[in-house]
Amino acid sequence: MATKALKTLLVLAMLTGSDIAQATIVEVTTNMGKFEINLFDQTTPVTVQNFLNYVNSGRYNGTVIHRSVPGFVIQGGGFIFDQQLPLKAVATNAAIINEPKWSNVRATIAMAKLGGDPNSATNQWFINLTNNAANLDVQNAGFTVFGQIKSQDMDVVDNIAGLPRFSFPGISELPLQNYSAADREDNKPLVAANLITIESMVVVDARPDSAATLNPVANTSATGGNDSDDSGGGSSGWLSLLLGLGLVWRRKRVI
Repeated sequence: MATKALKTLLVLAMLTGSDIAQATIVEVTTNMGKFEINLFDQTTPVTVQNFLNYVNSGRYNGTVIHRSVPGFVIQGGGFIFDQQLPLKAVATNAAIINEPKWSNVRATIAMAKLGGDPNSATNQWFINLTNNAANLDVQNAGFTVFGQIKSQDMDVVDNIAGLPRFSFPGISELPLQNYSAADREDNKPLVAANLITIESMVVVDARPDSAATLNPVANTSATGGNDSDDSGGGSSGWLSLLLGLGLVWRRKRVI
């Protein structure tokens, strides 16, 4: 009971401490094209507000897609490339509570979090490339889906996911363009143009109900905020995400 009361107070504090999220559509411009995210601000308000805090502060601008797993997810929001590796971590706000209302089906965006801690999402997000419901709706009390990519825009996301991926000290599954296996073998240094960069994220539609025409799939498998289950689905072995700097690559974020 005490835990539930604490969560209720946390939600109220977040919602009264700033305006409830009204923006619904965010345009993401990358160096490989644009896509739009329609946010579920009325059903996952804490997560949407958290996401918009990063969008409106500009902290997502210049971040890179730091992880790509074909047939699973692409992931970003957490790091920038400052002319050399390792990637640098973006400053984060306080972690938020889990809101696992919707299912992790293709073209949805959800928050990454620490393994075994459902209420640990901060700035990192991932886009589901396929229907990951059997795994991600259950694992770690369910991953919070808070928006949906327009179907016609998934071509951009799929093109990013189709890039070759490379491993460097401290990071793996890094998608790169104009970079070859021979370049990696020769230890050719990366330049900014090799990485997939989020050039900007901006609100393009502030109507609070523009998601009303969408039909998100309900998550009927999530166990709630305190339980965790990292065993669901065959993808669980792929899910370690590298985070943090200084101790940068030691701390792990799991999806």
